[in-house]
Amino acid sequence: MKNYLQLTRHTGNNSLFLAVEMSLISTLRGSPFHIHAEGLRGTGKTTIMRSVKMMLPKITRIKGCLYNCDPADPHCPQHKHMTPEEIASLGTEEIPVPFLEISHSAKIGTVAGTIDLSKLTNPNQPEAALLPGIIPQAHRGIIFIDEINRLADTSPEITDVLLDAMGTKPGRVQIEETGLPVVEVPVSASVWAASNPDEEPGPLAEIRRQLSDRFDLVIPIGRPSTAEEVVDILETNETTQQQNDRELSPQERSRLEQLKNNLESIAHQDELKMPEYLTNFLANLYINYNLESLRALEAIRQAALLHAALRKRNQIMISDIITVLPLALYHRVSSATLTEIMNTVNSNKMIGSSEKKNEPALRLPRLFQQKPTQSQPDDTPPQRARSLRNLPEDELIKKEKQ
Repeated sequence: MKNYLQLTRHTGNNSLFLAVEMSLISTLRGSPFHIHAEGLRGTGKTTIMRSVKMMLPKITRIKGCLYNCDPADPHCPQHKHMTPEEIASLGTEEIPVPFLEISHSAKIGTVAGTIDLSKLTNPNQPEAALLPGIIPQAHRGIIFIDEINRLADTSPEITDVLLDAMGTKPGRVQIEETGLPVVEVPVSASVWAASNPDEEPGPLAEIRRQLSDRFDLVIPIGRPSTAEEVVDILETNETTQQQNDRELSPQERSRLEQLKNNLESIAHQDELKMPEYLTNFLANLYINYNLESLRALEAIRQAALLHAALRKRNQIMISDIITVLPLALYHRVSSATLTEIMNTVNSNKMIGSSEKKNEPALRLPRLFQQKPTQSQPDDTPPQRARSLRNLPEDELIKKEKQ
């Protein structure tokens, strides 16, 4: 597996590195944050996401619990009705944050749950019991799905299970087997996915819009833009291939441990609050641009809070919103609408001068304009006449300078 810190960062994949770190922080806080990387084959989407496994911290669970029950908040059928004393008698254990994968050829039983054959065929004490699938076993962790557009096209039943698991935070999974009671289990797991929208069966948003909308952010992955970046990638790949069989050096382990501790420290800090004037900004955005899904605002809000925490700020700023805005709206509005929103926000000079020194306003990158046409209409509804230009920009700037 490639070292997360050795992977080359460039203009085409920087947003994905940012997104996986924000999602990991949110997962450790107990709040799922779903991300989907879209891009051509060979652009490193899957490599970046899988490499995060090297720096996952540990969580504490009830000893032997396949559902990863938190001893302080048990949720599985076996432990949720136990008293604290009974749970303490079972003991606890530490495991790495779960990182499980669902392939596009997966079966519904392995994803949701099925009959535990080992218990059923036990000659000494046969017992009909359920074996939790990938989703319930990923509780408090991450589920990764490569080629999610193919999964959505070929496995509608699994897609329905994902819709339940991602529909709320936390989500839920229902395990059904003939002859056994139906079991419903809450699941708090972040779903990470990757796909190539230019290959069959096409973009996820055109195959199953409900599933596409469940993702908080969609990150379009672009190619390296300079020869130097390409050379760096090739040299890193060559070095990695030569070192596949060796352990990480002490220096590499130290750097990974430092990053892991940093992310874990941020995750355990008190969560920031969204200021009222920024909440009003999001409300105006929803009304003025006729956004279809309220999940878009929830995604922008959560991503902005995580972005500020990752930057170790003690307050949320409009630049945090502007940074994550294209990623939260990429799969929810047309490219023309997204360009209009970004141009309007930037032309209003809604970023205070103190922020501009360190974080310039985000201009819509070229790769965001290459997305396939979505169902969001480009025509201007009557509400859009009240554009963001009518927002109290003086108040916004004044508040952020304070």
